[in-house]
Amino acid sequence: MAATTTRRVGLFVELRKRLKTGLLIIGKDLVNDPTAVSVAGGDGSLDISTAHGLLSLALPAGVSLEPGTCVQTAGGSSCDEELHFRMRINVDQSTDEEGIGSPIERLQTKDSYCFHCQGCRTRLLDDRVFQRVLPLPNGNWNAIVDDWCCHPDPFANLKLLPRAQDCLLGDTFFLLTRDPSCQDTLVEEVTRAGTDDSQDPKKSCRRLVSISCQSCSAVLGEAIAPESLKFYITQVVVDLTVGGSQVEAAVSRSLFLEQSVAARLLELSNTLSVFHFAIQTPDEKPFLLIWLLNTDSIMASVAEASVRQIDGYVSPGPEDADAESLSSRACPALKLLWIVCSDEGIAQRDIVKSWETNAIGHPLILPLTVCEELLQAMEDTNALLPSVLRHMRSYQVSYLRL
Repeated sequence: MAATTTRRVGLFVELRKRLKTGLLIIGKDLVNDPTAVSVAGGDGSLDISTAHGLLSLALPAGVSLEPGTCVQTAGGSSCDEELHFRMRINVDQSTDEEGIGSPIERLQTKDSYCFHCQGCRTRLLDDRVFQRVLPLPNGNWNAIVDDWCCHPDPFANLKLLPRAQDCLLGDTFFLLTRDPSCQDTLVEEVTRAGTDDSQDPKKSCRRLVSISCQSCSAVLGEAIAPESLKFYITQVVVDLTVGGSQVEAAVSRSLFLEQSVAARLLELSNTLSVFHFAIQTPDEKPFLLIWLLNTDSIMASVAEASVRQIDGYVSPGPEDADAESLSSRACPALKLLWIVCSDEGIAQRDIVKSWETNAIGHPLILPLTVCEELLQAMEDTNALLPSVLRHMRSYQVSYLRL
């Protein structure tokens, strides 16, 4: 895992749609005098004027600044480094929720779909029409079978597998049947999930057949049975065979990963009323603990080095090139608190132990490489925040774009 370089944040904005409030933070290295800052609401934009020029942030439809409400507030422990401003915003209640949701929510019966490798855009499965699209039980459902049955577990050692023309939906994956084209597009490799642990005989090694893209070798999922495939939502793009937009296939890997995970966290939070998630590897080993804090945030972050005056406007610099133009557009995002399960800090270890003991986190399984990518994305977004916002007690803070 490459170390994340902490950049100096020049300007940060967070708007809360439900609270109809906004926070603006500007580094004092850019503006030392708060009277030199003016904030106005343009047509679908937030216009922030400083001595370095004018930054116009495009806002989502239906969101605007309430005129005359931007006032300076105390910066707390960061008052020597940053200027803080609060404001009120107007939100059109008829505005649709941001984001298009995950493919798990969009799949429908009798429509024809194609599955593509997200890494290289290779078409993996052609013209799949599903007669049944069914959700699988959530999380560790088999752990409470004893509460349902008065006799031994009838589901022990049984797998829930799709029939022909079925698509079974897990929290982070699809279960599908094979077709003849799989021989030309997919590669199988047998690996071992888990490690031998003499102290915990329940967690023994098991055989895992991973499936990868033949074109780019990206891990896509698992072969859970001779005729059944598991594709993870972070690894494939699902599009309509006719009339598909291919929008998801065109975005960068980092943005696709963020949006895929964020969409599922939001959907599961809304449907199950859960806000704590445990990201796990296929051997069910916890990797990352996530606490969903805000679902209505709109944020933008501009690096200090990127605040340059060009024709009266602040333009994005090289540091913002991989951030999908966050410096010129305020993006809907989820605000998260998170902890890495391998963290050696005493407070972090206590939190991880508490979550595991009390089964607090709703389990979400992803391949190990994807878990590592997600952690890198969380660290990268954490580095986009002003120093005062990067931590909350023993947790780190990040935003995932929707």
